Amino acid sequence: MARSFRFGVNLLTPAASGRWREKCRMAEALGYDVIMVPDHLGMPAPFPALIAAAEATERPRLGTFTLNAGFWNPVLLAREVATTDQLTGGRLELGLGTGYVKAEHDAAGLPFGTPGERVAHLQHTIQELDRLYGSGDFAPQPLQRPRPPLLIGGNGDRVLKLTARHAEIAAFTGARTDPANPNGKPITLTAAQLEERVTTYQSFATDRAEPAELNLLVSLVVVTDNRRATLRPSLGNVPHLTEDEALDLPTLLIGTVRQMAEQMRAQRERYGFTYITVLEPAMETFAPVIEELRGE
Repeated sequence: MARSFRFGVNLLTPAASGRWREKCRMAEALGYDVIMVPDHLGMPAPFPALIAAAEATERPRLGTFTLNAGFWNPVLLAREVATTDQLTGGRLELGLGTGYVKAEHDAAGLPFGTPGERVAHLQHTIQELDRLYGSGDFAPQPLQRPRPPLLIGGNGDRVLKLTARHAEIAAFTGARTDPANPNGKPITLTAAQLEERVTTYQSFATDRAEPAELNLLVSLVVVTDNRRATLRPSLGNVPHLTEDEALDLPTLLIGTVRQMAEQMRAQRERYGFTYITVLEPAMETFAPVIEELRGE
């Protein structure tokens, strides 16, 4: 039986206390199940932002989407995660990734490392969190036991193997970075390439006791009754795709609310995506789709 849909919004723009809490209350009122915060320079610091979100809301869970493991010492991260889980009443979902923007590491004075080194650090971080939370000597401990649910984001085989082994949530962005240009714009995967990545993950996850929840990050939401005409001005952003290939992308929601809802249902059937995340600019635009799919 397919999972029910769940919806998250990734809040990207820093704001003072009153405005931040207002945005979080709006997300709750619009029906979002998870309020999320990224881990990029120039955007809100994840843990204090999520604690403030918890104080302003009652129902949504709170997620990091996703922490750049290269920014964090695992022991210090374990303290941050446990404290945040306690202060949010056990509503935290911990999203982790390798990090992919070299310029941010340079600005922070932190080594970027090779792809293999970044995956190794992510693996070490996960193992250390599990070790520390399993130790009777480490404090603080998270409210959720043995730890908050773990989301891992990434498309490469090594990350997908880690995801299959450790994560309750497998997150897919529908794009990949160019190893030759780690500060460049990610390259959008075709629908077939994304399906291959999901299939590869599933091949690594055959021994899991419980299937993971599959998350998809949607990058664009536009309500229109003319999908093709609306898409055409944006085709320059995906020059390697034809118009039909772009319209088939799971990460683009272009159409009427009913068409978007049908797209979500079809993608659940094709890929298994049931946990859908949109970016802050689409928060209000996507809300009617949530209403259309609520309870399914």
